[in-house]
Amino acid sequence: MKLAHLLLTLLITAVWGFNFVAIKAGLEEIPPILLCAIRFFLTSIPFLLFIKRPTSSFKLVVLYGLVMFALQFCLLFIGMYAGVTAGLAAILLQIQVFFTVLLAVLFFKEKLTKWQIIGGLVSCLGIALVGMNLEGDLTLLGFILVITAAAFWGTGSVIAKKIGKINVIELVVWGSLVAWPPLLLVSLLVEGPAQIASSLHNISWLSVVSILYITVASTMLGFGVWNWLIHRYPLSTMAPFLLLVPIFAMLGSTLTLGEELQLWKVISGVLVIAGLGLNFLAGHFLSKRKLKNTDLVKEV
Repeated sequence: MKLAHLLLTLLITAVWGFNFVAIKAGLEEIPPILLCAIRFFLTSIPFLLFIKRPTSSFKLVVLYGLVMFALQFCLLFIGMYAGVTAGLAAILLQIQVFFTVLLAVLFFKEKLTKWQIIGGLVSCLGIALVGMNLEGDLTLLGFILVITAAAFWGTGSVIAKKIGKINVIELVVWGSLVAWPPLLLVSLLVEGPAQIASSLHNISWLSVVSILYITVASTMLGFGVWNWLIHRYPLSTMAPFLLLVPIFAMLGSTLTLGEELQLWKVISGVLVIAGLGLNFLAGHFLSKRKLKNTDLVKEV
C-alpha cells in the first residue's frame, strides 16, 4: 500500500472512531431519534440530484435502509442516550462482525472455521466483561440497545450481500432517503413536537458541528473514501484497519468527553479486538485456500 493511501486509511478510521464522540456530543441537546432522522435527511435530500438510483432491486435497498440505517442507528443513538459512553459503544458495536458471520452461516451456508469460533468466544469474553461493569458509564438498558443495534448491523450486512454489487454511495444516499421519514414520524410520536421544537430552537454551535460531522465527514466522506480504497486494495488488506475504529473512539472519548479509561475497559477492548483479529485472519486464510483450490482445479 502506498504511504499516501495508508495515511488516508488511518484518517478514515480515525474519522469513524471520533464519530461516536460527535454522536455523544449531539445527544447532549438533541433527542436521539430526532438526531438520527436529521442525519439521514442530510445524507439523502441534498445528494439526490447528483446520485442516481441504484440499479439493483430497490425492494432490497428499501429493506437495507430500514434495517441498517433506521433500526440499527436509532437503537445505537438511543442506547448512547440511555447511558453508554462513546468508547464503550464503539467496542460493543464491533460484535456485529460475529452476528454477520452467524447469519451468513444460516442463510448462505458459509462454513464456520474453528478460528472464527475461537475469535467469537474471545470477543464475547470482552463483551461479558463490559456487562459485568454496569455502573455510571454504562446502564443495562443502554448495553442491551447497543448489542441489539449490532445484531441489526449484522442483518443489514446480510441484506447488502443479497443486493450484490452496488455503488456504496448510491446505497447510502437512497438507503438514507428510506430511513429518515419513519424516524421523523417516530420522533414526533415518542419525543413529541414540544421537545423537538425546543431542541431545534436552542441548538448550539456544538450540536451543529456534531450533525455536520456525522453526516458529511463520517457518512459521505468516510464511505466515499473507503469505497475508493477498497476498489484499489483487497478487502483482506483493508478490513483489519477497522480494528482501529474502537481504539480511536475510546481515545477520543477520553480526551474530549472526559470518559474514564479504567483497566476493565482496556482489557475488554483488547479482547474484542483480538477476537475480531482472529476472525479477519480466519477469513483471509480461508479465501486464500479457496483461491488455491480453484487454481488446482483449473490446472487439472
